[in-house]
Amino acid sequence: MSTEHDTDHIIGYTLDQRRYLNVTNRCTLRCRFCPKFNDDWVVRGYSMRIGQEPSVAAMIAAVGEPAQWEEVVFCGFGEPTLRLAEILAVAQAIRPQARRIRINTDGLANRVHGRDVTPELAGWIDALSISLNAQDAETYARWTRPRHEDDYDAMLDFTRRARQHVPEVVLTAIDGLEGIDIAACEAIAQSLGVGFRRRYLGRVG
Repeated sequence: MSTEHDTDHIIGYTLDQRRYLNVTNRCTLRCRFCPKFNDDWVVRGYSMRIGQEPSVAAMIAAVGEPAQWEEVVFCGFGEPTLRLAEILAVAQAIRPQARRIRINTDGLANRVHGRDVTPELAGWIDALSISLNAQDAETYARWTRPRHEDDYDAMLDFTRRARQHVPEVVLTAIDGLEGIDIAACEAIAQSLGVGFRRRYLGRVG
């Protein structure tokens, strides 16, 4: 079984009393600021590059004892909701003992799966951290290189729907990228009735 001492296949890794699960390296966006596009796969000494995507059983094993963590976070260098069924299976398995379960996402799950998946999160996911990334579609496209012209609107729609089913929804944007207006991003979060968190370029966790 892989452990966090394996350099080639990290499934679970710990940052600040949070247990992160490296779900997939696949993603729906191609963000210019993502370290993997600069061939940098290391986060605080952990290599995020994976060969085979971890099974549900492997992810559950990587969590260990859920109650010991401040929260369990589906994350990694990819978009976790591409494997929605698997992460929900893990969430359901650890739910009785987990203190808090979060997904870090780009907010494009509804587009990927062709349906509104937000009701499926209810009861299993405590928090969503959604990458807003920019204050408008043009700036968003510049930095994230989306596959569809209206992905920005799709992400905002996902956010509106998610707040009805997930107790805590937070939009994030990175301070330090040219053209990103952090105040405007925070105002968007406020208008949607969700939280906002300022992230910093080069700082993970």
